[in-house]
Amino acid sequence: MAPVPRVRRHRAVGFTTALALLGSGATLSAAAVVGLQVATATPAAALQNSLALTPQMGFNNWNSTGCRPEFNEAMVKGTADLFVAQGLKDAGYTYVNIDDCWALPQRDAAGNLVPDPVRFPNGIKAVADYVHDKGLKFGIYSSAGTKTCDRIGFPGGLGHEQQDANLWASWGVDYLKYDSCNGNGIERYKVMGEALRATGRNILYGICEWGTTRPWAWAKDVGSSWRTTGDISDSWSVMLTIAHANQPLAPFAGPGSWNDPDMLEVGNGHMTDTEYRTHFSLWAEMAAPLLIGTDLRKATPETYAILKNTDVIAVDQDPLGRQGSVIAKSGGLVVMSKPLADGSRAITLTNETTTTAAITTSAEAAGIGGAPSYTLKDLWSKETTTSNGTISATVPAHGTVMYRVTPSLRTDMPAGTYQLGDLAWSAAHTTRGPVERDHSAGGPAAGDGGPLTIGGATYPKGLGVRPESDLHYYLGSTCTGLTVDVGIDDESPAGSAIFRIYRDSTVVADSGVRTAGQAPVRLTADLTGGEELRLIATGPGGDGSAHADWLAPRLTCGPAGPNTPVAAPLGDRAQAYSSNGWGPVEIDRSNGEKAAGDGHALTVGGTVYTKGLGTNANSLVLYDLGGACTGLTVDVGVDDEVGGKGTVVFEIYADGQKVAASGSLTGNDGPVHLSAHLEGARALMLRVADGGDNTQYDHADWAAPQLTCL
Repeated sequence: MAPVPRVRRHRAVGFTTALALLGSGATLSAAAVVGLQVATATPAAALQNSLALTPQMGFNNWNSTGCRPEFNEAMVKGTADLFVAQGLKDAGYTYVNIDDCWALPQRDAAGNLVPDPVRFPNGIKAVADYVHDKGLKFGIYSSAGTKTCDRIGFPGGLGHEQQDANLWASWGVDYLKYDSCNGNGIERYKVMGEALRATGRNILYGICEWGTTRPWAWAKDVGSSWRTTGDISDSWSVMLTIAHANQPLAPFAGPGSWNDPDMLEVGNGHMTDTEYRTHFSLWAEMAAPLLIGTDLRKATPETYAILKNTDVIAVDQDPLGRQGSVIAKSGGLVVMSKPLADGSRAITLTNETTTTAAITTSAEAAGIGGAPSYTLKDLWSKETTTSNGTISATVPAHGTVMYRVTPSLRTDMPAGTYQLGDLAWSAAHTTRGPVERDHSAGGPAAGDGGPLTIGGATYPKGLGVRPESDLHYYLGSTCTGLTVDVGIDDESPAGSAIFRIYRDSTVVADSGVRTAGQAPVRLTADLTGGEELRLIATGPGGDGSAHADWLAPRLTCGPAGPNTPVAAPLGDRAQAYSSNGWGPVEIDRSNGEKAAGDGHALTVGGTVYTKGLGTNANSLVLYDLGGACTGLTVDVGVDDEVGGKGTVVFEIYADGQKVAASGSLTGNDGPVHLSAHLEGARALMLRVADGGDNTQYDHADWAAPQLTCL
């Protein structure tokens, strides 16, 4: 289907008319306001993604009360009180959410949902106001079918999406958990997402369809998080089963878009404190939403200690936004590694068995090999030790030891030419069997491949993998190039793969699609100045059947040169993540219309810029810096293509800390120059926020952005 053109004239008329009515002292009806908001609404993805740059934290009553009578106004207000009194608010918990059974079983004559007058005698708005007065946010529940999930069957949202969204917005709702009972299909979630967007209120949208339609593949453009599993319960075996289901989904999580393995059971009494610490550790390692599910009025000091462990919370809330991955699993002993914005790793050593066990891994396996030493902080005992790279602990039954592992200064690769297959990688992420040295991928077991062979020619050195695979090598900025032949091994009768070489986060060589039966193709990659080398083999369309060969990979390194900073256009660097309020983020062009490449030359205040990024509020663009960059300079402003319209704010973040901001700018303002210090930062984020008058015409230019790196 062809993209729908962005008809500005009709939108401008509606907007101008509304302003004229307000300016003349007239008041707009609720219906007129909603109509205006629908007319000017832009896609919800960028807005939703900006509401949860780190996983949401808060409370939901369901796991502790269900629909029992103790779920009522007093409990919700008491929870808000305890958030403040017990330091949970200071620890990062923000949302106080209510679940099913808050409404009467029937809508009123106008079709509106009605709060249960026994549970909520003062109504929902009064409760939301109370929560807001504590500096917190308030959330509510509904289901995407005709009825909710409780056996009584309270009214669901199907067919009432805009009516319900408007009502919640009028009450001051900040969060919607939208369940999956008594209806089916992805579209009903999208309809509610657009309804929330049309209210004009920022309402975080948590999609709760239990993973049945693989929401990790589509929900990023609809909500801020999505359930990946069925319901949790206060049971070691159920909690562990849910963790196992969520762990493989790490590639789909990122800032503003989170896999949700359901709410916390910590403190509900059917697991031990050791098991609850494992539960909390794994949810933080998986960058999952942290929604407390116990009645805080009855919580023990031990429960509060678990929920308020700020070191573990910091792992969950790390601004890099990476979900941890399983790097080793054998006999119930599981190791996970999560990259963090400061270059360290969060490592969990989990003992799923019923007896105490020793668990060992290494910094190399965790993805940070190459340093002469490491600092290990135990995030539960708070003990700090030093290691040469070994990461180990004696772990009790059903327990988890969680470390923050920080490398000291890494050593550089010495001068010379190396067969890459002979070197130790710093991390290897695979989904279908291990990486094989000097052999083809073969079957699922290690060492079961044959000689590396393409077109009858055999290569003695190289690496055999299956898509999806991602190999990391630490270089230390001393290597200059890699030459390698790539293709599909003769043992693979079918299948295809794309081979890509990255210098840090920049693609420096790409094979295109290579299929079984084709001759190998040679890739040559410039690695000058790169700290990390990555070899990635992906299967087009998710095809993982191919046996992909990296043949005779030759790495050339030289002595490190002087650390002379070099400035380069930021737009030429590969983005780690992006979301945009209208169409894609454009490179060296303005935002234009919705299709890619349909903008014009970047122009602010009459000045034309040949390099930069064209965006539309609300937008996010993230880059991996690897700690090697020192600063960013950029001119920012609203593009001249929208005339004097549009109001935006530009912000620059380094590892989650704001380092530069423009203040509010309109289409009548000239370019503003920003300069940001980035020394040691691992992650750079460019954010454009709406200036407060909706995102219409918010065409925001990052003009001539120069990133300076060593």
